[in-house]
Amino acid sequence: MPNAQRNMGIAVVSLDGNHYFCKQIRLAVEACRELGNMDILLSSAYLAPVQYYTKLLQCEGNAYIETCDSYVKQTYRNRCVIVDANGPLALTIPTEKPSEGKCLMRDIRISDHGNWRHRHWNALEAAYRHTPFFLYYEDDFRPFYERKIAFLYDFNMELTRLVCQLIGIDTALLPTTEYGGAYPAVDLRECIHPKHPWEADKEFTPKDYYQVFKDKHGFIANMSIVDLLFNMGPESILTLHESYRR
Repeated sequence: MPNAQRNMGIAVVSLDGNHYFCKQIRLAVEACRELGNMDILLSSAYLAPVQYYTKLLQCEGNAYIETCDSYVKQTYRNRCVIVDANGPLALTIPTEKPSEGKCLMRDIRISDHGNWRHRHWNALEAAYRHTPFFLYYEDDFRPFYERKIAFLYDFNMELTRLVCQLIGIDTALLPTTEYGGAYPAVDLRECIHPKHPWEADKEFTPKDYYQVFKDKHGFIANMSIVDLLFNMGPESILTLHESYRR
């Protein structure tokens, strides 16, 4: 059965799926290992789920973050999913409508519609103010919701680099300069997607960790990386290691 989630901006549905993407990932990984190259290719993402950061942590080369793909709605490019007192909650960054039908990810501008920065920060604070590490990291994240960054790609990249720094992931994050298919890398762009079940990724087995609302909802896997970081702090990197299975 589809698992619907509450949201602040778009409808979010987690769909059951087959193992197509798992097979594609495995074949890509095997091909790259044969070539001696273990770079990875990921889509840009707003406070991406835990699965995304297991890939960054285990990357043996560079992580290329796609800039040249066509922007697609209802993806992690402009939304994340956190857990509050009522369960999973999707936070969506509004974007300006392109003047042309299609627009590259690198050219997508953030809209100021709906006072979203204020709403997102309030949602994060309400969800995580009672976690062990929210106050510890609050000053790192708050500036992203107080200043304006024009382009979604730049906003996501700065946040991703911050999260990697806080967790201790030292993988180099590099923007692509042409469409990612030209890169000899493990292509994970379609693997990590709200409509592709994480269970299809056989290299990802989410490790149970403390969540502030766990007694109420049970453990909810593969939420935004801030759910892990605010709940587990410096131990987040251990959880990521334990969530990766080769």
